[in-house]
Amino acid sequence: MTDTFEKSAGRIRGFAVTRGIPKASLREAEPGSEAHFDPHVWFDVKLWMKSVDCVREELTNLDPAGGEQYRRNAETYVKELGALDAEIRAKLLTVPERQRVLITSHDAFGYFGRAYGYEVRGLQGVSTASEVGSPDVQNLARFLVERRIPAVFTETSTPEGGLLKVLETCGSDYKHRVKLVGGENALFSDALGPPNTPGGTYPGMIRHNVSVIVEALTK
Repeated sequence: MTDTFEKSAGRIRGFAVTRGIPKASLREAEPGSEAHFDPHVWFDVKLWMKSVDCVREELTNLDPAGGEQYRRNAETYVKELGALDAEIRAKLLTVPERQRVLITSHDAFGYFGRAYGYEVRGLQGVSTASEVGSPDVQNLARFLVERRIPAVFTETSTPEGGLLKVLETCGSDYKHRVKLVGGENALFSDALGPPNTPGGTYPGMIRHNVSVIVEALTK
């Protein structure tokens, strides 16, 4: 996508909304990745709040007459996101500490884990294009068994086949049953839900994910 924006620079105006986030706050991508940093910054709500000023600034540059309205809207939205961060932080703390382990199809939730105190493992790396091999499946299966993890989570934008192989290995090799959380409870990672649904907005997407995670890991 970066290459697409660069090639279209003369025709399409694009802005990096994360430019206000200090590089020291970014997670480095896994070795061998084409990306320098993990792009999934939106899963740390406080970090994502820093993008609001960039959006306000660019909209004001494009439409100076609407600058005051953009300023007021930005202030309102930042307050909403601050309240959202406090809300989900309190909810996530209701999960017993030893059960705060989030296993997903790919490594999209590193910022989430760092911000809210959860250990995160992905079958794939930061990129969904990375390959999944037998050692990856075996290693994750052993981790699930050793830590007695009760559930793993599929994502709306990533196939669940790899996780199914992990769960098959858990059952056949270790006799450990793990619940696969998916379907309407799949986590949003690289996309929002359809318009006019709870997951169709950023706050709604975050609330959906947190509710699913807490319910699955608490039972």
